[in-house]
Amino acid sequence: MSDPTVTPKIVAALADYLKRDPKTIRPDLHLRDDLGLDSMAVIELLYKIEETFDLQIPDQDLVSLSTVGAVAKYVDQRLAPVKRTASDARRLPAKGKKKN
Repeated sequence: MSDPTVTPKIVAALADYLKRDPKTIRPDLHLRDDLGLDSMAVIELLYKIEETFDLQIPDQDLVSLSTVGAVAKYVDQRLAPVKRTASDARRLPAKGKKKN
């Protein structure tokens, strides 16, 4: 289940940073090519997103975050609750019991 507030918060952060109307920022826009962000600006923006959503974006993930939509999808996936399958449950020890 996705969080409907993720994209608007990212768009608002971009609009604030770029001093632009949020209505002009679409998910398909490229952070560098379309919005004109340089490497430092992308890092500053992602830092602001980390603060806003209380998460940490590992350096190796930065390469895939090239568009507004990619950033929103990434954050949404990181915020999604971890889904465990039945096979995962079998591998985890029951609460209060130690696995031998």
